[in-house]
Amino acid sequence: DENLSYERTSRIPEFVFKASEIFKHRIDRYQGDDYVKGLLGKTKIEFSELHAQYETRDSKGNRSYHTIFKGLFFVADFNKAFKGTTLVLPDVAEKMFGGLGSMFQSWNKGRGALIKLEDPVFEKMFVVYGEDQIEARYILSTSLMSRISEFKKKSKRKIFLSFKGSKIYVAIAYTRNLFEPRIFRTLLDFAPIQQYYEDLRLATDIVEDLNLNRRIWSKS
Repeated sequence: DENLSYERTSRIPEFVFKASEIFKHRIDRYQGDDYVKGLLGKTKIEFSELHAQYETRDSKGNRSYHTIFKGLFFVADFNKAFKGTTLVLPDVAEKMFGGLGSMFQSWNKGRGALIKLEDPVFEKMFVVYGEDQIEARYILSTSLMSRISEFKKKSKRKIFLSFKGSKIYVAIAYTRNLFEPRIFRTLLDFAPIQQYYEDLRLATDIVEDLNLNRRIWSKS
């Protein structure tokens, strides 16, 4: 796409990653590559592969690094200036504890108020926190919740979202490196090329899947 540029060794800046407020943990090591930015339709986007870690030390001073997030991190212009922050996170508590999950979710300090929505499919996959209950429901329309649920099913990956400022931030967890063909495998085999293509399409399809090019709001 001539409206997109690619920089192999660049990445989403750490301050942008932190600004999303998706991951609250202290970051001690921050790496990334395969940075893409530009316009998809009317929407400004940027994304890259990222690996954020924190450090611990044992009684002997030996260092260990632990993953906070590894995967694809995507930022897009939502064309709407939000007053607060709305977070959409994987609903681990609901899966583990069933009905008790709501109680554990409400204890998640520093995330804003727990927001319950009227979409049972969405609620099974995600938990929502926000600083403004009305704004969160305004953002997460029935249509958008359906689109996020469908994107989750299609990607088959753990997905985190936040709406803040005039941006939407999307973190898609991966365990393998993205966009990188294996050196000791023939490139005449179509499978690695197809996987490479699908990784890129997963990122760019966010704009279409979440309907970001439809300018239904104004920033003013």
